[in-house]
Amino acid sequence: MLISLSQPSKAKQAATLVQSGMRSFRKCDVTGSIQAFDEALRLDPAIRPYLWQRGLSLYYAEQYEAAAMQFRDDVAVNPSDTEEAIWAFLSEARLLGASQARRQFLQVGRDSRDVMRAACTVFQDGSDPARILRAADGGRGSSSAFYANLYVGLFFEAEGDEQQSGEAIARALDTEYAKASGDYMAALAKVHAQLRGLGGSLST
Repeated sequence: MLISLSQPSKAKQAATLVQSGMRSFRKCDVTGSIQAFDEALRLDPAIRPYLWQRGLSLYYAEQYEAAAMQFRDDVAVNPSDTEEAIWAFLSEARLLGASQARRQFLQVGRDSRDVMRAACTVFQDGSDPARILRAADGGRGSSSAFYANLYVGLFFEAEGDEQQSGEAIARALDTEYAKASGDYMAALAKVHAQLRGLGGSLST
């Protein structure tokens, strides 16, 4: 008797491709990650507004318009996602400049994290990014120390200050959280450093 083995559903295939795309990004293969994410979207278009990882890859591929659209789609289904609003701003700042990007900054709900609330305010109004650092608890092993320095670095990138951006990203990478957490955003900081010529290990 022959037993027919069903093929994986398109949704499962898409989920596998998303994981593949994330692995590629962690290895600094930005182009490969986008190819995997786009194939996942082709198989399962319903995942589009949840595919924030694709937006990050598009940003580092300098496809800023597509990146901004991805992040805006994400916020449309998750209106309290502070990080997606910031990444939409970062993408649009590369296209339009920080001042214009601020005028169309996405409004989002209140983030439960002190650091991300401070980051959202600073990115939106252009105030002193030291405010983000003050919101962190100060411990090198904490996620807040990592996220504070990461977003300070990204703030300075949007403002065109490469030196201060690089210094902040280096501090983020020097946290115990970046070295040991396995967080996708810790991998992003390593990819950022590699692509911007800042050094830093890509090991995850």
